[in-house]
Amino acid sequence: MKTKSQPMRSCVGCGEQKSKKELMRVVLSPEGTISIDRVGKAPGRGAYICPSKECLQAAYKGRKLERSLKHAVSKDVYETLEQDLEQQA
Repeated sequence: MKTKSQPMRSCVGCGEQKSKKELMRVVLSPEGTISIDRVGKAPGRGAYICPSKECLQAAYKGRKLERSLKHAVSKDVYETLEQDLEQQA
C-alpha cells in the first residue's frame, strides 16, 4: 500500500518549507476577518507560519503576513498569534 505524501507549505516568517501539519494557518475569510485556522479547512486565503516566536517576529517586522494575505493585518492578530504560541508551549 502506498503512503500518502504530506503537503508542504512555506513559512511566511523564515521561508522554510515544512509539512502542513507542522505549521499554523492564518486565514482571511471571504468576509474580511483574519483568524487562526486550527483545523486547516476554513474557507479563504491562508498563510502558514511556524509555531515559534522568531518566525512571528520576522513576519511582523517584514509585514510578510500582510503581503501573503493581500490584506492589512492589525496588531491584535499578531498579539492573538503570540498568545496562542504561549498556550501551546
